[in-house]
Amino acid sequence: MSGALIGVIGGSGMDRLHDMKVLGRQVIPTPFGPPSAPVIHGSLGGGEGFFLARHGSGHTLAPHEVNYRANVWALQSLGIRRIIAINTVGAIRAGLAPGDLLLPDQIVDYTWGRAHTFHDGASGSVLHVDFSEPYSAGLRGMLRLAAGAAEVPLHDGGTYGATQGPRLESRSEIDRMERDGCDVVGMTGMPEAALSRELGLEYASCCVVVNMAAGRGDGSEGIHAEIDRFMDLGMSRVRAVLERLMRDL
Repeated sequence: MSGALIGVIGGSGMDRLHDMKVLGRQVIPTPFGPPSAPVIHGSLGGGEGFFLARHGSGHTLAPHEVNYRANVWALQSLGIRRIIAINTVGAIRAGLAPGDLLLPDQIVDYTWGRAHTFHDGASGSVLHVDFSEPYSAGLRGMLRLAAGAAEVPLHDGGTYGATQGPRLESRSEIDRMERDGCDVVGMTGMPEAALSRELGLEYASCCVVVNMAAGRGDGSEGIHAEIDRFMDLGMSRVRAVLERLMRDL
């Protein structure tokens, strides 16, 4: 059954997926160490899926400390073939606002020092995956259809800029990212997307805009207050999309 179900890797707003019924929990050992948290088999809106808290139980892991290899490996070891990443992001592109959802179709990686492949020197092999299109077109299409059926507005397409964190970016860094073509900025998009590609998994990101990136807002509201205020709105929309998608599957 697992192969037909969706695996969801959630970030800062994972604990705001209210109404999820827990059907079971599994602590899954991997060749790359322990995942961030136990994998939860849950029911949401009548559909089932597997959920993994990227930052650990209680949000204790910074973006650069997440064991991305173990997380992706744990889900595929359950037979899961499709992963949806929930990523909280800041808006760079004009026309995006806190509370919006965006389905990126491209990514730029500014991270460093993270274990970003399953095929390093220790494995005795090297793998060069095609990453021209980093997100699964089929899974993105499923998310679009689910959002439409749930009447949730969604921005289709855009470039995710993945930064190292845990600090937020400077205004000049955001200016550079805009020149590079980035539409949103987050800290957890890589190497998760590439690792999923190495394992042959379908992978798509549903980005939740929770703040305006540095230099893009009016600054009238503190950044943490802005993030907290719009997290609930964004995650309520994510929940509606996931409920519809899991029901359909």
